Amino acid sequence: MRIFGVILAGGQGQRMGGSDGRGRDKALLPLAGAPLLAHVIARLEPQVERLALSANGDAARFHRFGLPVLPDHLGAGPLAGVLAALRWAAPLGATAVLSAPVDGPFLPGDLCPRLCLAAEGAPKGLAVAQAGGRLHPTYALWPVALAEPLAAFLASGVKPKVMAFTTAQGAAEADFPQAAAFDNLNTPEDLARAEALLQGQRG
Repeated sequence: MRIFGVILAGGQGQRMGGSDGRGRDKALLPLAGAPLLAHVIARLEPQVERLALSANGDAARFHRFGLPVLPDHLGAGPLAGVLAALRWAAPLGATAVLSAPVDGPFLPGDLCPRLCLAAEGAPKGLAVAQAGGRLHPTYALWPVALAEPLAAFLASGVKPKVMAFTTAQGAAEADFPQAAAFDNLNTPEDLARAEALLQGQRG
């Protein structure tokens, strides 16, 4: 099994709030001396054969990270980024794509093996993370064979909710013991708490 990875960074970061009232580019927000994206790369890259970034706008701003940047062209949320990743990975020989959001810097180091194990019991080989009684469907293992069903789903006109698609495809759930590993940083307060946590670990 050949597993590639994608970091989903297509969101607008509206709740982070810039001084001009617009959203901020979450991927480049500083956290403990490094961009948020760098933290996610450090945790996800060792778990996959190749890694890409799903993001729109000027790709040059991510040049220093050395990742392929995949625009989704659809503006349909995380699922559009997943579709772009599946279409990138399949011709390169991947079996599946492991996804994670750019605002999840604490993702588990065993994300891939746990999802792979759960996927063995799923009819389509799709698995999503579950922790603390909540599903976290942007942390998921997506077989490349799902590209066309996903494209059809996005073209159908329904609201492109990740859970709607994963449920329809019979996704398995992979249980993780630490709910905090899936904390997403959506606001300046979330970012400040993460900063304090990392500084405390270093101290």
